[in-house]
Amino acid sequence: MNRVAVLQSSYIPWKGYFDIIHDVDEFIFYDDVQYTKNDWRNRNKVKCSSGTQWLTIPVQSSNASLICEVMLPETNWNVKHMKTIEALYSKAPYFKKYKDFLEYVYMERSWNSLSELNQYLITSISSEFLGVSTDFKDSREYKSEGNKLDRLLDLLSKSKADLYVSGPAAKDYIDSTRFEEQGIELVYKNYDNYPEYNQFHPPFEHYVSIFDVLFHTGPDASYFIWGWREDEN
Repeated sequence: MNRVAVLQSSYIPWKGYFDIIHDVDEFIFYDDVQYTKNDWRNRNKVKCSSGTQWLTIPVQSSNASLICEVMLPETNWNVKHMKTIEALYSKAPYFKKYKDFLEYVYMERSWNSLSELNQYLITSISSEFLGVSTDFKDSREYKSEGNKLDRLLDLLSKSKADLYVSGPAAKDYIDSTRFEEQGIELVYKNYDNYPEYNQFHPPFEHYVSIFDVLFHTGPDASYFIWGWREDEN
């Protein structure tokens, strides 16, 4: 059975994003669709003393831009993000474990597009730090056709998906009968009951960047994303 998920790339996404990646055999970045402003593509939250704060890349885009067409600005946003992350998390138990990676991403390497940066961060964190063996693809490889749901179904057909894992928010607009007609099992991800860990600045906040769980739990990060379910079974 080929289990597939299709999601737009996001900037340092929360643990639930990686939970979906772990659930599938093939994860397809869906970045040849319209870029949406004030969304998760170019920003995410980190924990701070007042609760949470945004880390936002100030990209220049129009409503007509595809995600893969959004270029990164030639400003010092990367330096600001590195300084903010270090200021908020340098005292976390495992921050030093990931510091070389952070310096490479934010201080050493140059990035042309938002999609390039996002995909690198997600694939590297998944394979290097969370031990995920999922195969990553880009939707442009499949040259899918149609609009909205038709295009998604065409993409799943071309990727030979038997099962499609979707985020729960899609229940509001996905027509499940279309998947049945195409012989693809539709499964909605459940984000309930993630365990808490020792996090700075209570109360606990689940909806923050993956960096939070990595810096606080290190090699045990995968347990707090999906491993805990195995203990319950």
